[in-house]
Amino acid sequence: MNETIDIHKNFQIGNLKNIQVEKSAQVSICENVIFREFTNILVNGGASLTIHKNVFFNNSCSINCWNKIEIGENTLFGEGVKIYDHNHRYSINPLIVNRGAFTTSPLSIGKNCWIGSNVTILKGASIGDNVIIGANCLIYKHIPSNPTYLTMTTIYIT
Repeated sequence: MNETIDIHKNFQIGNLKNIQVEKSAQVSICENVIFREFTNILVNGGASLTIHKNVFFNNSCSINCWNKIEIGENTLFGEGVKIYDHNHRYSINPLIVNRGAFTTSPLSIGKNCWIGSNVTILKGASIGDNVIIGANCLIYKHIPSNPTYLTMTTIYIT
């Protein structure tokens, strides 16, 4: 299976970028998507990355896709956001972290979200529509759509 890359003609990406799309990867980047400087994108073989329209990534953002990542329209990312849909395999007693083997789980970010600076989003997480994630949060669970509160705190860490 060959890679499928569908990138809208007005996709904008700044300088100092590292983009790697491996064989059999699927990439779809819709209209009005902007990445500022120092972008890192890796889409592993067999993985799928979809970025819907009107998405903005500020400086120094990174997407590492080994399974499936989907980002909804009209979503904004602050500087230094890291997105990973995989993790190293490991065993305990004794602790051994395998550098070359991974566990994966799809990750999704809804539409109309604002992801603050230096947020890390991990495998299996899902962020619903119309959500604000405050700076420096670690997201590894489900965040529902349309929360009844708007806060810029680290409430989503636990």
